[in-house]
Amino acid sequence: MAPQVLSRALVTAKWLSEAVQAGRVGPSLRILDASWYPPQERNARQEFKERHIPGASFFDIEECRDQTSPYDFMLPTESHFADYVGRLGVSNDTHVVVYDGDNLGTFYAPRAWWMFRAFGHKEVSVLNGGFKNWVKEGHPVTAEVSQPSPGVFKAKLNTILLKTFEEMIQNVGFLRFQVVDSRPEGRFRGTELDQGLESGHIPGAVNIPFSSFLTESGHEKSIEEIQQIFREKKIDLSKPLAATCRKGVTACHIALAAYLCGKRDVAVYDGSWSEWFHRAPPRYKVSEVKRSKA
Repeated sequence: MAPQVLSRALVTAKWLSEAVQAGRVGPSLRILDASWYPPQERNARQEFKERHIPGASFFDIEECRDQTSPYDFMLPTESHFADYVGRLGVSNDTHVVVYDGDNLGTFYAPRAWWMFRAFGHKEVSVLNGGFKNWVKEGHPVTAEVSQPSPGVFKAKLNTILLKTFEEMIQNVGFLRFQVVDSRPEGRFRGTELDQGLESGHIPGAVNIPFSSFLTESGHEKSIEEIQQIFREKKIDLSKPLAATCRKGVTACHIALAAYLCGKRDVAVYDGSWSEWFHRAPPRYKVSEVKRSKA
């Protein structure tokens, strides 16, 4: 079974399918669908009701967040997270496997993976290739909704895996850690709107679009390929690294990719560009559009 686990941060569809068919889904193994889509495009909860991996529960990222924050998908409190995942049958000794149904293969699942790790849970994996490839490979799906017995989860925030606005501002002047921005190149450069916001990037950030780490089929690239991507962008995985994006979601792909290479401590700037745009001084918002107008 070990070769199928792929550093534990990833599990294959074959491994998970065998676990499902062997009846192992329960207190020791929980499967969570962490899909989210723009409401005008797709309805993640409705799609889950129609078909999902047998035994899976729906992880609603809209519910499991700081709902008092003006920014999208900020981490909830320890107690909020603990209560939420406990209701999904997750305890501290549960192996959690997360996936989503995005057409790319994987989009929101790494965010759920990072959230569990940020709250101290180590036994969490992303389904490599996502639901798209699960279906393509002919593994079972169901519309039956499972009712897991509640678990007891104790959450402890690991601040090493989280960057705040204040820490990011300080880093602009001191460059104590590297910053990778996972958004598409046009949004990083400031040449296209970022979901309604003027775009650009944090001074000193390096752009590696998150899709760079995915194959055409939607699976994670090999460790050797991932290492080469970081090398080409002159990112040193032996040194401190933080990831940012639009709202703290695709930045988690950077954390996952680095984790597969053996770097376990990549921090995610939770507020990302949605917070930076509204709070940072103008000189700290780098945009080619502004430069071309000057």
